[in-house]
Amino acid sequence: MGQALWRLPPRQQQQLQEELADRLADQGGGRREQDGGPQRRAPQHCYGTDIHHLLRTRRGGKEQQGFIDLEMLPPELGITILSYLNATDLCLAGCVWQDLGNDEYLWQGLCKSTWGHCSIYNRRLPAGFSYRRLYLQLDEGSLTFNANPQEGISYFMSKGILLDHPTELAKFIFYTRRLNWKMLRIYLDERRDVLDELVTLHNFSNQFLPNALRDFFRHIHAPEERGEYLETLITKFSHRFCTCNPGLVRELGLSPDAVYVLCYSLILLSIDLTSPHVKNKMSKREFIRNTRRAAHNVSDDFVGHLYDNIYLIGHVAA
Repeated sequence: MGQALWRLPPRQQQQLQEELADRLADQGGGRREQDGGPQRRAPQHCYGTDIHHLLRTRRGGKEQQGFIDLEMLPPELGITILSYLNATDLCLAGCVWQDLGNDEYLWQGLCKSTWGHCSIYNRRLPAGFSYRRLYLQLDEGSLTFNANPQEGISYFMSKGILLDHPTELAKFIFYTRRLNWKMLRIYLDERRDVLDELVTLHNFSNQFLPNALRDFFRHIHAPEERGEYLETLITKFSHRFCTCNPGLVRELGLSPDAVYVLCYSLILLSIDLTSPHVKNKMSKREFIRNTRRAAHNVSDDFVGHLYDNIYLIGHVAA
């Protein structure tokens, strides 16, 4: 676990090293040139155990045994490191860094960075409330949801974390990173009221249609087979896309029905261009001709841009 904590992005590592170099220069710790003038050490990229060396230098060059105290890091960097840990590793880290287990601001940040919306956030917290306990409950509830969606939601409600209201449930799903997409698809198929609210949370303003469809399917994963549920998703997306882009609808003559046809065309084109089993790929001219038969008001140029997007970027529902 200790080594995994220091696998930071190179940009953050460089920022830390530059801060270190500035502090060493202020303290007169930098090397001097032969003429006696100070020489600032140029920042270098550091990886892996170099972070340990830098922090040891920051503490005055004293050799330390065991783990490095997170208090020696900037707060933003400490939060970034801890956000990669699960609940078990965080509890283990709390045993190493003694102050970590009692830092409510830290646990509050970890809760809200992983579960962006919970009903309990907007209520007056009772005396003795602990964000650390809440973090463990959220983690337990997410694991339960990933095994059985209904039991997971019931667990959240029993702990007072969520209210039994479609809007609250939709916001929780939209801003949470820990829910298994297969179980989420099962749950949304059963709770169409929650699905309706979840669709309204998407903002497709000024987005190109294929990109908006990709964004939609990142939050609400498409089923693996065509059927009633896929048709429902595309229908809801089409209405939401037109609502978010009234100017585009007037300019191109689009309608929810036309967007519905275009979405199906994009999905079929995505399969055709990305599947290794399809040997004869659909050409741009064929795609324009086939799509214009179903969507008469859409221009050839617009349909051609749709083809180019799929050809260059890839599947809309991958």
